[in-house]
Order: sequence, then structure tokens, then C-alpha cells
Amino acid sequence: MGAAPDWQAEMERNLAGLDIDIYNPRRDDWDSTWVQSADNPPFREQVEWELDGLALANLIVLYLAPGTMSPISLLELGIYAANGSKKLVVCCPEGFQRKGNVDIVCERYGVQQVADLADLEKAITTHYTEWLGDLPNW
Repeated sequence: MGAAPDWQAEMERNLAGLDIDIYNPRRDDWDSTWVQSADNPPFREQVEWELDGLALANLIVLYLAPGTMSPISLLELGIYAANGSKKLVVCCPEGFQRKGNVDIVCERYGVQQVADLADLEKAITTHYTEWLGDLPNW
């Protein structure tokens, strides 16, 4: 998928004890030679799957890794921040090329931001615990 480390797999392992579904956009059969066009069926299928997953998610987690450009993650940040979504958590460590922009967007729209992957894991666990507390006690 790009230059970012496979942080999703690490996070999945670390959160395996929680009763959650994780929508991970990384896929083994991704072909970087696909034409990125709405007319290309496998590309369209991937993008629509990602959009559907974002819409279904109780929590959207974005990691903007230093040394990457992360254009799709930035697009997703823009969509959900501007819509006032409170289901977004962003990890944007020092060294990310557009950290200043991300910091300002998160501040303006009240998006939770954390400094590193350890804090991101804690934020996910906290959201999970709070979400469980909001469920009716049958």
C-alpha cells in the first residue's frame, strides 16, 4: 500500500482481546499497477469497500506515519473532521510532512489527536470501554 509500516496488523494483535471488528484497507492482492479510475472495477470495489467501512465504523483510526504522504488518509481526515464526526482519532507524530496542517484541522474541528502508536492503542481501548458503557444493560 505504500511506505507506511503495517501498523494495522500490530494494532490488530494488540487489541485481539477486545470484541471488535477491524476494517483494515490493506490487502495482499492489491495491485499497484491498477489504473486508479472509477471505470476500473477492482479499483472501484476497493474504494467503495473502504468508504462503506468508514461509514459503518464506530471509530475511525488514522495513522499518518512520518516519511509518508498519506493522501487517502488526509482525504478521510478532511471528510470526517469537516462533518463534525466524533468517531475519529488521529495519530500524527512529529516528522509527518503535513503535521502542521493536521494539527490545525484537528484543533479546529475537535478531532482527538494522539502522539504515537502506544497512545493510539490506549485511545482505541478507551473508546471501546466508553462504547460498552453506553450500551443498554439487558
